[in-house]
Amino acid sequence: MMSTPYMFHPVSDMPYPVDQLVLTPDDIDLSRSPLAGHLRAETFVLGAFNPGLLRLQNGNLLMMVRIAEALREPIVDGHVHTIRWDEVTQTYGLDAWPLDQANTADPRKFTLAGGQWKVMALTSLSWLLPVELSPDGTRVLTLHYDRAIAPAYSFQCYGVEDARISRVGERWLMTTCSVSPERHSTTLYSSPNGLDWTFEGIVLDHQNKDMLIFEGLIDGYYWAQTRPLGALYFAYPPGSDWRAGPSINLAVSKDALFWKPFERPGLRPPSGTLIMERMGGGTPPILTPQGWLTLWHGVEPHEVVGIYRTYWSLLDTHDPSRVLHTEITPLLEANAELTRPIEHQMYLRDVVFTTGIVDSGDHYIVASGEADLACRITHIPKRVFVFE
Repeated sequence: MMSTPYMFHPVSDMPYPVDQLVLTPDDIDLSRSPLAGHLRAETFVLGAFNPGLLRLQNGNLLMMVRIAEALREPIVDGHVHTIRWDEVTQTYGLDAWPLDQANTADPRKFTLAGGQWKVMALTSLSWLLPVELSPDGTRVLTLHYDRAIAPAYSFQCYGVEDARISRVGERWLMTTCSVSPERHSTTLYSSPNGLDWTFEGIVLDHQNKDMLIFEGLIDGYYWAQTRPLGALYFAYPPGSDWRAGPSINLAVSKDALFWKPFERPGLRPPSGTLIMERMGGGTPPILTPQGWLTLWHGVEPHEVVGIYRTYWSLLDTHDPSRVLHTEITPLLEANAELTRPIEHQMYLRDVVFTTGIVDSGDHYIVASGEADLACRITHIPKRVFVFE
């Protein structure tokens, strides 16, 4: 029997047994960056965050960390600059935009004036760094700079972002967001061991920030959560349980390369509350005795960026469009105590962005980006996700 879709229950198990930052910008050696030696300008690590997560065959964990590398002085001579990969020259360079045409209120990006639609550029370029952790995720063992994933195609010229990693059968599948003026697409990589990745191609051609492949097939098909974005959303009828806006949709595929949107909706933002005015996927859904467990983020409007929190849902084992339970008491919130030692590097607050999960016996190990700045590891007991 299907439960009420949205329930308020207190989470009595917090604080969790382990909840700590394991990687910060100071841990990154930019002399080993893919950008090293390409630019006549100093760069710094704006953030080392939003890690995909998997367990290697040796028992250690591996985070695929987004490194946002930014210009130390982006504004020079009345212009704001961006870093861009050029596929033709196979090098990185700088583009300059007149400062009087740019809105730089958000430290992560700037919007450009003029035109009939929103146009923006990034203050950093992102690449992915594999970081090996101890089996419990609390200690960094190795930073695999030699296996970093950097832009390689014109549709990645502004960076490769936000890895999400799923184990399906005998291989790992990793979705990433590739950013360029051509398109804002979802790209796929595969690996037999979690360390050596092969580029498989573009799998979603529209703007989509959070594609999460289910960790397992359903009736022989791959399933995924998607979150297509747009500038226009049509209103639900008055009195509806749902709010118009970004939601978590579903798609199916025979081969993980060609995806068909599923006819029924997935998770939608509820009406009557602003804490989830918009929402998006977090961790790849994993199968539990009660159904597919998925962690996702909800955003409450606040200042420029908003307040990001992590929530969770259980989806039907055979039909993930059936939402069995959603808990809208936050599972994770931003933790100022964790970021206090790196307070001097903070440029955002109230943001936790959960991106990875691994089964670890009686608990899950959950990886998140904290404040778009650092990597956070949290151990969450499995009993938190049980409902009656």
